[in-house]
Amino acid sequence: MTDVVLCEIDDGVALVTLNRPDRLNAWTGELERAYFAALEDCATREDVRVVVVTGAGRGFCAGADMDDLQAIGTNGGRAEQHDRRPQSFPLTVPKPIVAAINGACAGIGLVQALMCDVRFANESAKFTTAFARRGLVAEHGISWILPRLIGPARALDLLLSGRVLLGEEAAALGLVNRALPADRVLDEAMAYARDLATNCAPSSMAAMKRQIYTDVDRDLAGALEEANRLMAASLQADDFREGVQSFLERREPHFAPLA
Repeated sequence: MTDVVLCEIDDGVALVTLNRPDRLNAWTGELERAYFAALEDCATREDVRVVVVTGAGRGFCAGADMDDLQAIGTNGGRAEQHDRRPQSFPLTVPKPIVAAINGACAGIGLVQALMCDVRFANESAKFTTAFARRGLVAEHGISWILPRLIGPARALDLLLSGRVLLGEEAAALGLVNRALPADRVLDEAMAYARDLATNCAPSSMAAMKRQIYTDVDRDLAGALEEANRLMAASLQADDFREGVQSFLERREPHFAPLA
């Protein structure tokens, strides 16, 4: 792993930091590969139950690096692919990913924030889709996830205008879960992640994450059928017995890591 992405693990929580602070963590091919590699590593590690993603310095991710965009423009619109994973890769990680959005969050940086499962944001952080103002389209799956979070009309407003909104408005729209003062964002995200890591079964969280992203395109009957199947299996699992026993004994549960 290169130093454009840092990863620290403690108490079941991996803190993954986008680390190009001099460029507001602008997105490059190198950063993308390192970030997705870090998530893949976290997905396989038994000592990681929850992932928190943040940015070094003043920004979360200010979008695509302008040097890269200029190079693509002079190359006839052709970008190097390097066997790229889809930008939706974080949705396939079977562990919760919590974004601690400390500052500027734009373009592909906003896409990656939306591909996290829960979002805490600096109430003064600036958000923008930016694509229309660069002569681009709704890229990398944002046209799928954004209207599911805030509705089609609000999604079109943000995409068509490319306007800037602050963290407080982002929370009011449902774009982020919580807007907080700047000095509390990472602490609150880490506290939330530690609570999940300590008290929630990894098997349950993995199943529910998969249910949510699958059921958005499934009818109610199909969602109920799958939920009933999963519930029947969970009632026979060790995690269920441990969850009940720990509650009765008024102690922290000792859930197994993901296999």
